[in-house]
Amino acid sequence: MAGHSKWANIKRKKEKTDAQKGKVFTKLGREIAVAVRSGGPDPNANSRLKDVIAKAKANNVPNDNILRSIKKASGDLANDSFEEIVYEGYGPGGVAVIVETLTDNRNRTAGDIRHIFDKFGGNLGTNGCVAFMFDKRGQFIIERTKDVDEDKLMMVSLEAGALDVIEEEEYYEVITEPDDFTKVLEALENDEYQFETAEIAMLPQTTTALNNEEMAEKMEKLLERLEDLDDVQNIYHNWEQD
Repeated sequence: MAGHSKWANIKRKKEKTDAQKGKVFTKLGREIAVAVRSGGPDPNANSRLKDVIAKAKANNVPNDNILRSIKKASGDLANDSFEEIVYEGYGPGGVAVIVETLTDNRNRTAGDIRHIFDKFGGNLGTNGCVAFMFDKRGQFIIERTKDVDEDKLMMVSLEAGALDVIEEEEYYEVITEPDDFTKVLEALENDEYQFETAEIAMLPQTTTALNNEEMAEKMEKLLERLEDLDDVQNIYHNWEQD
């Protein structure tokens, strides 16, 4: 059930309205810009940029948008100064939540995030209060279709350095160490696999179920409101959804 829930969430995010997609594209463009400024515009020499490009492609960002973001970050227009800040806290029922942000105003961002946690039955905690419940891993989600040979996928992934290939009813999940993400990405791209998700993420070690419908509704709204914030780049949690 947890695997189906993950797949349903991935498909839901991909079926967003044009306005919502535009916001996702903007956030990924900001991630690309930060990667370019930290390591240059050549993805072959900048592994962080290469990883973000893979994530952008998995989110259906057009190549023109990606190239435009790289060019803008490389040129005179790239004058914004964004700071990476991670917030941790608990949602309703003790669900652990990690929020990664890029912001040019940390006071505004902290206030907005704290307000959302408070409003929907959670509480913002201190750094490290929930991070120990997660593992930083590279993650690829590949739809399970008749065109994907499970044995070949496993061979290609493991030979490239993947930690594991997990088979679910509707998809395959390839897990890597963060340092091996780019190597596995290149191997999978060379074999022309299409990704539903391709990113370095914080994966929960255990999950927390919410049996109370009211708590589940509050948790859903908490996540939705956080996603709507322009400064929020990624949200990770250990909520086990039905």
